[in-house]
Amino acid sequence: MDRTEQIGAGAKLALLSNVNMDFVIRLLRKQAEVWQGEGYGNELGTLMNPGSSYHAFDPEITFLVMDLMELLGHDLEPETAGGKIDRWFQTAEAAMDEGKLYYISDTYLWGMELSVLADAGRKAALEYLWQKRLEEACAARKNVRILPFRQLVEELGADNAFSMKMWYMGKIPLGNEAQKRLCTLILDRVRVERRVPKKVLLLDLDNTLWGGLAGEQEHTPVELSEEHGGLAYKNLQRVILQMQKQGVLLGIVSKNNEADAMEILERHPHMVLRPDAFAARRINWAPKHENIRAIAEELNLGMDSFVFWDDSPQERLLVKEMLPQVTVPDFPGRKEELALAMAEIYREYFARPTVTEEDKARTAQYAANTARKELQRSAGSFEAYLRQLEITAVRVSPRKHMERLLQLLNKTNQFNLTTRRYTQGQLVRLLETPDRRIYLYSVSDRFGDNGVVAAAAADCRGEVPVLTDFVMSCRVMGKNIEYALMEDIEKELRESGYKRLRGIFIPTAKNMPVAGLYDRLGYRKLEPEEIGREMPAERGDVSVEPGIGEAETVPVEPGTGEAETVPVEPGTGEAEAIAVERGAGEPGVVSVDSQTDEWQAALAEPGARVYEIRLEDTPFIGGEGIASDKTYFVKIERESEE
Repeated sequence: MDRTEQIGAGAKLALLSNVNMDFVIRLLRKQAEVWQGEGYGNELGTLMNPGSSYHAFDPEITFLVMDLMELLGHDLEPETAGGKIDRWFQTAEAAMDEGKLYYISDTYLWGMELSVLADAGRKAALEYLWQKRLEEACAARKNVRILPFRQLVEELGADNAFSMKMWYMGKIPLGNEAQKRLCTLILDRVRVERRVPKKVLLLDLDNTLWGGLAGEQEHTPVELSEEHGGLAYKNLQRVILQMQKQGVLLGIVSKNNEADAMEILERHPHMVLRPDAFAARRINWAPKHENIRAIAEELNLGMDSFVFWDDSPQERLLVKEMLPQVTVPDFPGRKEELALAMAEIYREYFARPTVTEEDKARTAQYAANTARKELQRSAGSFEAYLRQLEITAVRVSPRKHMERLLQLLNKTNQFNLTTRRYTQGQLVRLLETPDRRIYLYSVSDRFGDNGVVAAAAADCRGEVPVLTDFVMSCRVMGKNIEYALMEDIEKELRESGYKRLRGIFIPTAKNMPVAGLYDRLGYRKLEPEEIGREMPAERGDVSVEPGIGEAETVPVEPGTGEAETVPVEPGTGEAEAIAVERGAGEPGVVSVDSQTDEWQAALAEPGARVYEIRLEDTPFIGGEGIASDKTYFVKIERESEE
């Protein structure tokens, strides 16, 4: 499968380098809109000059592919090389826009003099200096990522990746195949930034995680070891375990006697994936599509969150036919291809731009949900269950958790009232705008920390603030936590002097669980003729006078991948975009600039509704909700400023 085909129109990219990348840029321009600079070797000047054509082009993502030997000026002394590397990063970072994304290549030091270098460790030492400084930049700036250029070279081999002929012809370091692979790598990074990753990998056991049959191991031991074919299965498990540590949930769907399978999972000396690595298990003789449905219900996830991997073509075909939303990749024909096939599945369906702390803790969080369900069964009543959970919600700093905030807004579908999507730049601008309020919450209970799981945004530019976004992870749904968070938001707005609050609900194929939220909260649905009254006037990011300031346009991709913009006149009450659902559940965004247009666009969507509540009439009793159907027991706290 050619993943570059999924990029689509609308991706604005720039490729900067200190060596000739013209051919790679030409390849990229077949798939995306790419800035065409003049020459090479002035990457820092391009970044630093606000009047350059690069800044006028305004790329969404900038890729900096650097040749370390050229950057060092062929200085191979680590003492002086370290200073040159540090100065390059200091200059590059100072010129970066917080609202844009930057990929900087790791490095593979290449040059003719290395062939006679007596110090065999010098090359690795210089590469380490670059890698260390690159990792520091990524840690300090949430909008900087690593482009794995070194892996590309190692997979091809240095002799095949680099070309002396091309270098002498025009300072082009890479051969044709390496340039094509670099183009594919860049486009793949763009795809990963834009797509919604899958969440769960469902695995068969026999002849999938190990060779042979669990029920026959007394006569024929299963194939799983440190040698021959058994090593192929063990290496597969090693790949899957690393995926699990990076946030992929694992599940078992196997036709087997459970006791036989668990004996191997728990006791086999070469088993890498032990039972606690799996968030859900269905080991029985029921049809596999039924077991997948049961796991989806248990994890509270949509079918399109799952990837199913099984050695049996009959089982794969059945799942494809019965559950078309589940992704079912092919299974390799040879066991030595198992680990490579799984690595490709990870890149294709699960890879994320960054791995957050919430991602790393995901399996433990879902395991804790099992304990919560046991408590619910034994609590006697729903109210008793909520009390015993001892839930605490902490409002945390959006800036400290920017990656998770962006992930929540862009990846949440079920508990999402408007399905608006943001780029990093749009979110940064939103945080910098004084009359926009962002609420972000982490949630924990007696069984553990769920991490940062809920976010809301309010547009406070007018007399009546508008709740434009409210999202919450499916992991914490069903505990009335949303009532506590809404009360916290309403209370703050009331204390700020606001008398009313409005909210939008735009139905999609996936957010029906929150269709009645505003009704349950006591909000009144507005009639169309009421919606245009007392609309906030646009003030821009700086000006406080109505009608002054530039309209903010929020371009995003509809289901076709095409950015769609609805032009309006600035100065007539501008606001940001609202998201709508296109086609078969594919989210997209219509970019509109006026608050009036935002309401009109919302109402134009089938089933869209606008609600309002009088804040002065809302009782704030701070602990147990305001009605029997909205009972909650959630303690609200604020994150420490330290």
